Amino acid sequence: MQTSFTLAQLADPHVEEAEKILRKCVHCGFCTATCPTYVTLGNELDSPRGRIYLIKDMLENGRPADSEIVTHIDRCLSCLACMTTCPSGVNYMHLVDHARAHIEKTYKRQPVNRLTRGVLAAVLPHPARFRAALKLARIGRPFAGLFDAVPALKPFAAMLRLAPARVPAPSAASRPSTHAAAGERRGRVAILTGCAQPVLEPGINEATIRLLTRLGVEVVVPRGEGCCGALVHHMGREDAALASARRNVDAWTREIEEGGLDAIVITASGCGTTIKDYGFLLRLEPAYAAKAARVSALAKDVTEYLATLDLPSPAIAPGITVAYHSACSMQHGQKIAGLPRELLARAGFIVREPREGHLCCGSAGTYNIMQPEISAILRERKVKNIAATGAAIVATGNIGCMTQIAGRAGIPIVHTVALLDWAYGGPKPTALAEVKVGIAAE
Repeated sequence: MQTSFTLAQLADPHVEEAEKILRKCVHCGFCTATCPTYVTLGNELDSPRGRIYLIKDMLENGRPADSEIVTHIDRCLSCLACMTTCPSGVNYMHLVDHARAHIEKTYKRQPVNRLTRGVLAAVLPHPARFRAALKLARIGRPFAGLFDAVPALKPFAAMLRLAPARVPAPSAASRPSTHAAAGERRGRVAILTGCAQPVLEPGINEATIRLLTRLGVEVVVPRGEGCCGALVHHMGREDAALASARRNVDAWTREIEEGGLDAIVITASGCGTTIKDYGFLLRLEPAYAAKAARVSALAKDVTEYLATLDLPSPAIAPGITVAYHSACSMQHGQKIAGLPRELLARAGFIVREPREGHLCCGSAGTYNIMQPEISAILRERKVKNIAATGAAIVATGNIGCMTQIAGRAGIPIVHTVALLDWAYGGPKPTALAEVKVGIAAE
C-alpha cells in the first residue's frame, strides 16, 4: 500500500511503525474471509482491509478520530484471524492498537459510553473490586431487561447477564508464595495470577500449580505482579497498559535475578498474547526495553511449557470426547494451534475440533459487554458448531471464552490444564461431576 506521510509525521516512532505496517498491505482481501465482523455484517469497513483504509486516512491526514472510524474500530474484536490469513505479514494487531490509542487521545465519546468504559477499566483489572462488583451484579441481574430498553445502557445489561450466579472464594494460589516441586526439582517457573481469572475460576491456577509441582517444577507466585494490561490496552488506554507492563516486568525480573526462571507460565491466552508483546510495547523505554524483551521471551502458555516436559503415562483413562475450542488469542495471537489438542489426546481424551474453529466466539476481553449484539451472534454460531461435535465437554485455554460459552452448549466447559491435571493424577474438575470416566460420547 502506498503511503504519503511527511517526514515530520514519521519522526513519531509510533507513526513510523504504523507506516511500515501499512506499506505491507497489498489489498488482497484474504482477511475478509476470516474476519468475524465482516462475515457477520458484510460491511467492507468492518473488515481488516476496510479498517486499514480508515486508519491510513486518519493518520496520514493527522486528524482526530471521528464517529465513523470509532464505530468500525470499536467493532473489531482483535481476534487477529486476519494476521493468520494475511499472506503479506501485515501486523494488524500493532496497527489497530495504535489507532485505538489515537482514538482515546483525540475523540470525545458520549457520556454513557465514557462511563461504561471507565467502569470496566477501573474494576476488571483489580481482583478485589471485580469480586465486589460480581456480588452486586447478582442483586442487579433481575433488572437487566430495563437496561436493554435503552440502547446506550445495553452494556450494563450484558455485564449483569455475564456475572456468575456464584463467586468462588479467594484462593491461596493467588497469594505471593513459592510452591515446592515434588521430589527432585526439574525446573522453576513463575505463574501469572492475573485479574479476572482468579476471581471467576481460581481452580485454573490451582490445577496448574498441582500439575507442575507433581512433575517436579517449582512454581513461584511473585510479589508485585498483577493484571497484564490487556483489558485497558484494547481500550486505547496506553498509559495504564504500559504501567501494568512495567509493574509485571519488574516483578518477574526480580524472580529471574534472585532464583532464575525457566518460563513465565500463563493460563489465560489473552494475557499471553499481550505479555509476549511486552518487548514491543516497551521498546522505546531505555530502562525497560531489554528487561521487557527478556520477559516476553520467557512467557509461555501452560500448554507450551508442558510440551517441554517429559510427561508420564496418564493416571487414568478418561476416554471422554472433548471439543477443543481454540481461543483466538491462542491460535492467532500466539500461533499455538495443534499443541493443546495433542496434549489432550496424549492424556487419553478423544479430541474433536468444531467447524469454523478460526472464528471468534465473541468474548474478546470486554467486547461481549461493549458490543453485545454482535457478540451474541458470534457466540450462538460458535455454540452451534461445538454442539455438532457431539462431545461430552468443551476444553479451552482462555477464561473469556469459558465465560462466553458456559451454559450455552448444554455441556460443561473447562480449562485445558484442569483436564490435564486430572488425567495426570489430580482431582476431577468439579464441572465434570456428572461426566462418566472411560465412556466416550457417541
